[in-house]
Amino acid sequence: MKQTAVEWLVEQIKKDPNLRLRGFDIDGIAEQAKAMEKEQIIDAYNKNLTGLDMLEQEESGLNWAEQYYNETYNK
Repeated sequence: MKQTAVEWLVEQIKKDPNLRLRGFDIDGIAEQAKAMEKEQIIDAYNKNLTGLDMLEQEESGLNWAEQYYNETYNK
């Protein structure tokens, strides 16, 4: 599975005590950032679908963008 930029950044912050943000909820902020990044990836995927692809997706009842994200980034 690939690692998103947000996941990489959170990993780096957690590894280096000099980079930790005191008084901030890093895990909460990280989850919000990951959700935003997921939405951006899905939106970008959907923007590249052709009209025929969109019709096929509707008929199949599947969300290809969500499926792509899950297959590529979910662990």
